Amino acid sequence: MIYVRPLEQKEYDFLMDMHYESIYILEGTPSKHELLNAPHIMKYSENWGRKGDMALVALIDNIPVGAAWYRLFDERNKGYGFIDCETPELGIAILSNYRQLGLGMRLMQDIIQQAISDGYKSLSLSVDPENQAAVRLYEKLGFEYFGLSGTSWTMKLNIRI
Repeated sequence: MIYVRPLEQKEYDFLMDMHYESIYILEGTPSKHELLNAPHIMKYSENWGRKGDMALVALIDNIPVGAAWYRLFDERNKGYGFIDCETPELGIAILSNYRQLGLGMRLMQDIIQQAISDGYKSLSLSVDPENQAAVRLYEKLGFEYFGLSGTSWTMKLNIRI
């Protein structure tokens, strides 16, 4: 049975594992430490727990198997999916052994509901267009292409309340 709840402080390392998993690099993936400490990536986790940070964890049999999270950025420190200072950028990852079980859809639906509860009117994300499984999931949920950042698409969901 899938259970989704807010991430607990003691699960921060799991969130970092999921952050690493969420970065779509097909070949030559750097180590977790090297990648997550790169200046252009570190901004996604540095000082986690500040205003605008939210993470949910998916559990199966009380074992964390996936997470979805969002964070606000500003003009001085934009994320890859930056749209504006009021739109959190989200990320999601599932452990490889637990993919294709509906966890991605469940986590995305729950993080969208959390964003609604937190009063946000939109969400953004960055996705490699080659990651067609992710693009299809995001489009099913109502995300639309917003622009290009490097080689990644920025997609946006306008939340209708």
